[in-house]
Amino acid sequence: MRSVFLDSSRRRRRRWPRFALAAIVLGAGVAVGAYFAFFQKPGNVSHPNAEFTASGPPKKPKAVGDTFKWPIYGYTKQRTRYLNANIGPPFKQIWEYQAGPLIEVQPILIDGVLYFSPNDGTVFAIRAKDGKELWREKVGSLNASTPAWDHGRLFVVTMSSNVTALRAKDGKRLWGRGLSAPSESSPIVIDNVVYFGSQDGTVYALRAGDGSTVWTYHAGGSVKGGLAYNKGNLYFGDYSGNVTALRASDGSRVWSTGTNGRAFQQSGEFYSTPAIDHDRVFLGNTDGFVYSFTARDGQLAWRHGTGAYVYSSAAVGPGPNGTPTVFIGGYDRTFYAFDARSGNVLWAYSAPGRISGAPTLIGRVVYFADLDTKTTTALDVQTGKQVWSFNAGIFNPAISDGKRLYLTGFGREFAFDPQTTKQKPKSKTNVAFQKYF
Repeated sequence: MRSVFLDSSRRRRRRWPRFALAAIVLGAGVAVGAYFAFFQKPGNVSHPNAEFTASGPPKKPKAVGDTFKWPIYGYTKQRTRYLNANIGPPFKQIWEYQAGPLIEVQPILIDGVLYFSPNDGTVFAIRAKDGKELWREKVGSLNASTPAWDHGRLFVVTMSSNVTALRAKDGKRLWGRGLSAPSESSPIVIDNVVYFGSQDGTVYALRAGDGSTVWTYHAGGSVKGGLAYNKGNLYFGDYSGNVTALRASDGSRVWSTGTNGRAFQQSGEFYSTPAIDHDRVFLGNTDGFVYSFTARDGQLAWRHGTGAYVYSSAAVGPGPNGTPTVFIGGYDRTFYAFDARSGNVLWAYSAPGRISGAPTLIGRVVYFADLDTKTTTALDVQTGKQVWSFNAGIFNPAISDGKRLYLTGFGREFAFDPQTTKQKPKSKTNVAFQKYF
């Protein structure tokens, strides 16, 4: 009996490690599964029946040339970056302006004057017809945003943690105030109120007349992109991976939604400025996806993966056969045309380098620049084929007044007229940028 007991005890001791091993293996399997569930890229999603409003024929600008206005980054309050104008390549370069420091974002254009601010925090005003400098004014030590224009005033936020209002005709300082953190969020002005975000997550609503506070809102992460406006609401993404809609009147939250994007980082971050059209919100994320949400309630309409980070903002307008299309590029060196309703890829173009800045859609041609070759590329929206290129441009290259094209290079602004005969534009090779990125 003793021997049986001892044998049984030994058998139990032999079994225990097996159970322990099984538990360890099971636990490891759960842990590995949880790891991959957390870090692997989620799949593409498409809900084409989500709320989507078809728009009528695209409107042409009320004025072109010297009376035309491109007042904010992204052109419209919805930041769609689309101008319906009959202008396209080939082009002939007519002037070049050397500003010096890196210009990260595109200028604005008001009544024949271009306004922009390079990284050194100086605001420039140059004449659009010939590139002549009209004035310059230092507003900070570092800037990475586009000024906004409203009723003869310019509003500039800086990485020096301040915001300044200037008189557009001569650069005279009207008012200025400090911010709680640096800002690279290109401002927007609605009904005499200036709106923008900052790196500590504060969203500001300031009176355009004196800079006093109307309201502030605190997001869960840095708000580096600009805010888009549509039907009384402001829309933005932040570095906590959320997209939020606020009432412009009082800053109250309408909705906020996350992405749970974990393909390349623990949580996806929105550097992208939203574009709003067809009652949808479109923007890219560092989790490698391009997203579409319903503007009314923030429901996910679609998401489509790329191969790398998407810092770029989108341009939205007519694509192949007039299909509502989202144009956007990524760090995977690919420029995409997505069906705005479903998120299906209409075409994709293999770019010469990583794409960080936003494209611009002008007529039937879409323009973008890349970081690696520092080239501006123009594509036919119908086919996705290249129709023109220029050896300058890094981030947000092109705007237009409907008669002329304006491009931003490393520290330069260029102007082009359409030409009837093919003539290669002249440009100086940029050697200052080198291996910055």
